[in-house]
Amino acid sequence: MPVFTPASGRVLKTETRLFTREPGTLFWVLVFPPLLLTAFGLIPGYRKPDADLGGLRAIDVYVPSTVLVALITASLQAMPAALTGYRERGILRRMRTTPARPADLLVAQMVLHLAAALLAALLVLALGNLVYDVALPQNPLAYAVTLALAAVASLAMGAVITSVARTAKAATAIGMSVFFPAMFAAGIYVPVQVLPDAVRQIVELTPFGATAQALSEAATGNWPAWDHLAALGLWGVVLMATAARWFRWE
Repeated sequence: MPVFTPASGRVLKTETRLFTREPGTLFWVLVFPPLLLTAFGLIPGYRKPDADLGGLRAIDVYVPSTVLVALITASLQAMPAALTGYRERGILRRMRTTPARPADLLVAQMVLHLAAALLAALLVLALGNLVYDVALPQNPLAYAVTLALAAVASLAMGAVITSVARTAKAATAIGMSVFFPAMFAAGIYVPVQVLPDAVRQIVELTPFGATAQALSEAATGNWPAWDHLAALGLWGVVLMATAARWFRWE
């Protein structure tokens, strides 16, 4: 069966129109990350070099972390609730009687949420550079590779949440239970660099902790440590396999 069919295109077009009519999703995925970075930038101490951060400013460290906020929000909150809602209302079941496939809807949702998260990442990078003089990533290839691996892992995590949640409310509750630890691992509550060594090592084994560190390394012109990329890749494989095993259309 072809991967992309005319029906796939129609599903993507329809989902795009519906996606742009969801102000809540657009706010939390597209608007909230730049607003969060703006709030960090308003703190005077965050714009001064910090010895604990190796001479970097806190705002420099928070840019890679804030880039991840869009992925976290899209994959753990927005996408699971949307897909579980479709399944709960029987839309996925009814699609089996049409030329479109339920998989077309899954792919469309993943594409749209990924596109929104990447656009938010670009907005955060531009805001950091233009307003707070945060240097753009010095190793853009490594930055892009890290974001690609993070997108796979985070969207797969969202698919796992969709798999185990029976209702949209359950998906939101499960997503929230993962959301706050993910924000901690990404370094939003406190920079990962200032955590105790034992805690930092544990955080760097998580998908978003590994991503935050890899992005920080790429931002300074280095290639991310292979253990960070390996942890991220392994999480992606495990989460994709889990989602494929447990995902239910009905």
